[in-house]
Amino acid sequence: MTLKIGWIGCGRHATQMLMPQLGRNDIRVAAVCDVDESAAARAAWQYGAAAVYSDYRELIAHEGLDAIGMAVGPELHHIASLAALERGLPVFLEKPPAKNRAAAEEIAAASERAGKPVLVGFMKRYSTGNRIAGNIVRKGDFGQVLGISGTYMTAPTYFSGEVDYTGFYLHHCVHYMDLIPWFAGDGFADMALRKIEPVSGHLLLHVNFECRNGVIGTIVMGTVQSRGTPMESIQIMGDQARVEVDNVINVAYHRNPPFKADDPEATLSDGSDTLSWTPNFTAAANEDHKGYNALIADVASALKGETSAAPDIADGVRAMANLERVISLV
Repeated sequence: MTLKIGWIGCGRHATQMLMPQLGRNDIRVAAVCDVDESAAARAAWQYGAAAVYSDYRELIAHEGLDAIGMAVGPELHHIASLAALERGLPVFLEKPPAKNRAAAEEIAAASERAGKPVLVGFMKRYSTGNRIAGNIVRKGDFGQVLGISGTYMTAPTYFSGEVDYTGFYLHHCVHYMDLIPWFAGDGFADMALRKIEPVSGHLLLHVNFECRNGVIGTIVMGTVQSRGTPMESIQIMGDQARVEVDNVINVAYHRNPPFKADDPEATLSDGSDTLSWTPNFTAAANEDHKGYNALIADVASALKGETSAAPDIADGVRAMANLERVISLV
């Protein structure tokens, strides 16, 4: 079954990261929309859309659509989602789903009334290393998750002129407000925060948390690193076991190996020694380590009414609630 989608927002992120995954998952771009008509026209040419709009309302009214997708700002995510749901169309939203929790809750209520899903682009769950780590802690012999530490940095490139951290919170920090509870298997309970801001626009946050199921940890986020360096790492701690994900692609699973120095017969054991994985970037295959194609594959299933693990607007509401807690502590 091929779905016909109307797409709102034809910027670089949409056209280079998200829209290339649509055709791979049997979704045809039937119409596109952007306030920059030249950007919309380029996207239409690139993805074979027959109709081009500059007004999202006209795009949503385009006849024959099965779904609406969008990668725009949080305010337009909110109002365009409501308009699409009112027309009975399911929706895919890039994160953040809205500018705040209340607006995300409004989308969730409209989704329930319409009986149509709203899926949210939390692709960090789908990054190769994170998926491997999630499978290890859920499906293997890892045991109880005790603690999680995560670092997710960026540079002060969100700002020009007067510093406003809103974009940093909404477009960057919101990822870990979804990912860390997903790893922990439950939501945040207690939360505390420390910060340092050496100069305006350069912010470092350490968020300490305890989840409702007892998992403890720390999230480090900030704008004080170069985007030209690896800036993301995860460690999931169990009892005599831990999984480490570096730069979303390098995975190490440490178990409980014996000491080997005094054992002349020492070797490597499948059952106790460290397992590691690094992708082969020399392979010709177009692999999806950031996770966008895997995300859209699950989104496509959900849009078709099939069982799917795609993050939905309920996940979006929880992430926005978590983000507002962090912001209130800054």
